[in-house]
Amino acid sequence: MFDLRRSFAGLGFFVFVACDGGSPAAPPRALPGEAASKVAASTAASSSSSVAEVPSDAPLVVVLGDSIAAGLHLGADDAFPAVLQRELGAAGTPFRLVNAGVSGDTSAGGLRRIDWILKQKPDVLVVELGGNDGLRGQDLAGVEANLRGIVIRAKDSGARVVLLGVHIPTSYGAEYAGDFAAIYPRIAEELGVTLVPEFFAGVGGVPDMTLEDGLHPTAAGHVRLAKNVAPMLARVLAELPLAAGR
Repeated sequence: MFDLRRSFAGLGFFVFVACDGGSPAAPPRALPGEAASKVAASTAASSSSSVAEVPSDAPLVVVLGDSIAAGLHLGADDAFPAVLQRELGAAGTPFRLVNAGVSGDTSAGGLRRIDWILKQKPDVLVVELGGNDGLRGQDLAGVEANLRGIVIRAKDSGARVVLLGVHIPTSYGAEYAGDFAAIYPRIAEELGVTLVPEFFAGVGGVPDMTLEDGLHPTAAGHVRLAKNVAPMLARVLAELPLAAGR
């Protein structure tokens, strides 16, 4: 396995998620020393006292992701989905949240989970997946097929989709990294979904934005991630029909 720290050295922009070393049918596994995989779920406002109560008829946003969404090494309230909920709620755009982030998950794992996720009947699905695939050098056609499957099923269910773009280091060559990054805007354009092209901008390679492992965001890093996503998510939420009309 290549040295992740060395691979990310000097990069101004990257996304890291815990590599899944299991077989395709096995549950995702964390890197040695990481906490066990988890799903942080909340259908109400975060526990922060700064958040007003979320209306019961507010839109439901589900974040389908990996260790970044799960807030690895931090509390669930510090992960970017909860920060997003607080910030948009304070700005007058409240939403109910289910954080379906699982450390070590891959695009294939997300595709396996999507039917269960859609049983929650989300109004918006935020997809934060693919980094593990890229860090393992997975076949690009397979990664794209998995992400397309997730997006198509979500759209077919009536959910809006926000796709978070993933960039990876050039450990497998610049061509592979470039072709990997191109998957996200291609899916967004062809399937007509919202893209956050630089999800990790301002976090990767920035002092105080990652933990001591040099890979996962600090609490401040998650705040920056939330700011990167907030404008696009707010726009999608504003486009939803009123609760009475859904």
